[in-house]
Amino acid sequence: MNTTAAAWGDEIGIEEVRGVPFRTYTDRPRNIGRLLAFADRWGERPHIAQGEKVVTFAGLRNAVASKAAELAGAGLGRGDRVLLLGWNSPEWIINFWACAAVGAVPVLANAWWGRAELADSIALLDLKLVLADGRGAVNLPVGTTTGRWECDTTASPPLILAEGEQDDEDAPAVIVFTSGTSGRPKGVVLSHRSLLAGLHMLLHITRRLPQQVEESTGDAGLHTGPMFHIGGVQTLLRAITVGDTLVMPAGKFDPGEALRLVEEWGITRWSAVPTMVSRVLEHPDVHRRDLTSLRSITVGGAPVHAEFLDRLRAGLPGVEPRVPTGYGLTENGGQATAASGRDTTVRPGTSGRPLPCVELKLLEGGDHEDGEILVRSPTQMTGYFGVDETPIDADGWLHTGDLGRIDESGYLWITGRAKDMIIRGGENIAPAAVEQALAGIAGVVESAVFGVPHPDLGEEVMAAVVVEDGLTAERLREEMRTRLASFAVPSRWHLQREPLPTNHSGKIDKKALAAQARAGLTATAGDRA
Repeated sequence: MNTTAAAWGDEIGIEEVRGVPFRTYTDRPRNIGRLLAFADRWGERPHIAQGEKVVTFAGLRNAVASKAAELAGAGLGRGDRVLLLGWNSPEWIINFWACAAVGAVPVLANAWWGRAELADSIALLDLKLVLADGRGAVNLPVGTTTGRWECDTTASPPLILAEGEQDDEDAPAVIVFTSGTSGRPKGVVLSHRSLLAGLHMLLHITRRLPQQVEESTGDAGLHTGPMFHIGGVQTLLRAITVGDTLVMPAGKFDPGEALRLVEEWGITRWSAVPTMVSRVLEHPDVHRRDLTSLRSITVGGAPVHAEFLDRLRAGLPGVEPRVPTGYGLTENGGQATAASGRDTTVRPGTSGRPLPCVELKLLEGGDHEDGEILVRSPTQMTGYFGVDETPIDADGWLHTGDLGRIDESGYLWITGRAKDMIIRGGENIAPAAVEQALAGIAGVVESAVFGVPHPDLGEEVMAAVVVEDGLTAERLREEMRTRLASFAVPSRWHLQREPLPTNHSGKIDKKALAAQARAGLTATAGDRA
């Protein structure tokens, strides 16, 4: 399929998908595997850099061809699900593209998962294969069918893409996990249409469609978020299409290393959660490094306030970066609205206006002053894997559970969350899942989990727990580490023996508990991890 100008139009029409009318580009790409053709366009330009490892676009193409042949030889083919379990690395990216090349569906495991979450997800998915790095492999259930994580960037076999219904844009392309409002993480099934529509819209509004990109151009971007998030997937798709270099920290995020990488690679773009930006601004090297190449810092994953934007713009010496932001969620395939750097200056706090193919409306009523945000877009998921329930109604509107308002100019303002969710450093945490894990511990009578403010992470997890004699916060913490991802384990605890307060309907009054906890943070709170 032609991946150049003819496949990337800017005209938008209406097309029915599963009986629902969506706004969509008339001329568009239809399979993410076809994006690999762009690697030939960029050749020896560096594509992935991490520590001492640098992989060019040509090296990526060769490594993907080699790994795709290996996967095909093992019997992997169209529609087979392959779990990718690992931290950011060139190998993660190569394995992702190799799955796409053979028509398989990469399933993106959260590398922070505990053994129980991993076992539950593997049992649900009916996997053909698991590809795991060394750290992830130790948590796999006994008997899991695994393949080789390592990749060969020196071989140069021909890249043969999967044959058959290669342009079925509604076929599953990837499964990304998200925290629902209850229970275990859910696998969000995203089609080729979903991923490519999101990419197409962002390239359109930034004037970076393939036919608009010069052969000699290409930005270096600092990527500090997990590849297994939807933002990581969209970053991969964009980078190979426009010829960007992805620069990744060698390990966990370190603000000093981030500053060094900006200077050494001439980073022009950085996409980060507010927590990471705050840590960079507080680091002493921020005044020693040459950061003048940095033109854009895209902030997402948590609400962005005017005070934060002022601090960001004032805290980078010699740099006046654009600070675009937006609003989206995994079930929508990523971003639904965008606010430019100018928008965030003139309208601090806005999440911007809908992307070209996105429709927004508010569902009024209920117990909230503002309406629930509904989104209809070709980027939305086809459903949760193995789960019948869906937040998408018969008319194609995705009920986000977030509250907001839309002003007279069409800008969206997020005002709250109707859904019960904690956002800690950009990670979504379902309180119900934490409460469910607590309920399985002997000596726990009942619990309520909620978020409380944190100066660096935005929010942290607090648990109010009714316990029997002898159960301590430390014991609870240790037990929870075996049941949940590390970021979801409460860092603040309030233990008591009397029952938790209830509201008029007899339910635990979590709102009152949270208000009481927040009021007490300035004095003394529960045990701190």
